[in-house]
Amino acid sequence: MDILFIGDIVGSPGRDMLTQYLPKLKDKYKPQITIVNGENAAAGKGITEKIYKQFLNLGVQTVTLGNHTWNKKEIIDFIDSATYLIRPANFPENNPGKGIVFIKSNQLEVAIINLQGRTFLDSHDDPFKKVDELIQEAKKRTNIIFIDFHAEATSEKQAFAWYVDGRVSAVVGTHTHTQTADERILPQGTAYITDVGMTGPYDGILGVEKESVINRFLTNMPVRFEVDKKGRNQLNGCFITIDNSTGKATKIERILINNDHPFFDM
Repeated sequence: MDILFIGDIVGSPGRDMLTQYLPKLKDKYKPQITIVNGENAAAGKGITEKIYKQFLNLGVQTVTLGNHTWNKKEIIDFIDSATYLIRPANFPENNPGKGIVFIKSNQLEVAIINLQGRTFLDSHDDPFKKVDELIQEAKKRTNIIFIDFHAEATSEKQAFAWYVDGRVSAVVGTHTHTQTADERILPQGTAYITDVGMTGPYDGILGVEKESVINRFLTNMPVRFEVDKKGRNQLNGCFITIDNSTGKATKIERILINNDHPFFDM
């Protein structure tokens, strides 16, 4: 099973990069499943139904979310009917939406799970306890389990990956928007990377116009953060290969496309 994951899509620059490069990445890697994190897809915070459907039309099988899940209020009206849209499973149980989806490819099922960390983010239910429940649920149907762990702290992401090592196929970190160069396969067969990075502005700061962020540090005054649409763009992701029978990962490769790291087909 080959899975392509594209990190946090930020605003229209991120959507443009996905539109431009996803067909090329599919042609190069030939993934059975493509997943994107879309929590920043609408003007940098949240997602709309129109954008969600655009991702599906591009050939995405699942869209994951994170701490900006509810920033666009319209999501409350469509998330329950959006079959392939998942928000962190450790949000309160009375929240709309779901945190796990099963995708079938070539008679094989993949369980895709979305969870959110609690360090420096809102304190939702314990993701460690929640993942135990979800793994038990997923194992009734498949050994191939993929987790988008949306978290701030590197230590929490690493601890979570070690906690589930050998019980899931992959743990990919999202949220910090900066790709880490620590991709590896843990001893029991779980592919891991602390943060996949973001897809969108390359010349901003975490996708935001750099002038606003710099001014915030200089003055300590509140400023309005806007997605940077003036500069160059980037795409960050990863490609993971999983053994169909054991559910253990055999390969993880970072994907980085920007002006300093151009895309090559070969």
